[in-house]
Amino acid sequence: MAKPVSVSRVLKLMGNRFEFTVIAENIEEGNIAIDAAIAEVKRIEYLLTTFSDNSQTSLINENAGLKAVKVDAEVIGLIERSIKISEITDGAFDITYGSIDKRLWNFDQNMTSLPDEAMALASVGLIDYRNVVLDKACSTVFLKNKGMRIGFGGIGKGYAADKAKLLLQQMGINSGIVNAAGDLVTWGTQPNGYPWTVGIADPEQTNRPFSSLKISNMAIATSGSYEKYVTIGGKRYSHTIDPKTGLPVSGVKSVSIICPSAELADALATPVVVMGVKVGLELINQIKHVACIVIDDNDKVFTSNNINVI
Repeated sequence: MAKPVSVSRVLKLMGNRFEFTVIAENIEEGNIAIDAAIAEVKRIEYLLTTFSDNSQTSLINENAGLKAVKVDAEVIGLIERSIKISEITDGAFDITYGSIDKRLWNFDQNMTSLPDEAMALASVGLIDYRNVVLDKACSTVFLKNKGMRIGFGGIGKGYAADKAKLLLQQMGINSGIVNAAGDLVTWGTQPNGYPWTVGIADPEQTNRPFSSLKISNMAIATSGSYEKYVTIGGKRYSHTIDPKTGLPVSGVKSVSIICPSAELADALATPVVVMGVKVGLELINQIKHVACIVIDDNDKVFTSNNINVI
């Protein structure tokens, strides 16, 4: 029997770097499977993108405050799950963040002060997941207020990674990795039989890991301020905006969520940054099959109860 081969491909999808690795019987089989996975991600991107006027997301936004828009059942499902994440994170995750006034934020060397609190609060005035109305029977979405906008930047890549994995498994690929710009899902084992392992980036030296985890049949997503932030008055502020205040968050450099679903890992990573170490870990400790590693601004490592980092 021929020895299985590892086939990989890297390309840009959903505006991000995607990497597909499959263990297949031969290179041709591996490439056919990866072609199908890429087509699946492109299909999802077409549904969810806000960069095309014809996407279902854009049609929902265009009709905000005007009328309900009929969409595919999977879009309804993704929005419904997004609202559940908003509920359990008390609004720290919110797909209606698309209405934020981005003119207040550039996070470059020109940013030397925070905006006025009242101005920041006004910039998030339209953010409220409770104003998204779903009608599952009619398969429609309605945004109550004009100017509201939804976006799937906090959950879409993880969703696409999960869907690509499912398709690859249905095609008979028993082992592989889909890495959607760091939102990564694995299944099976490496060709040598060992589990897949992933490095957790050191926030100060992102090209080297401070720890590694065995994550076969698991997903991991990392969010944090280590790649984009500003320091004002000696305090470090993440590019992550708190949807309730309109101000950037501080205190956390990096959050990594480990669980069976890339979608859930993707959706939980950023709200834990917003919630902070104590509240964020209290939340994760209440959710079954979800683990978390948090690094604060002082480089101290905190973990949820069900994980040990060596």
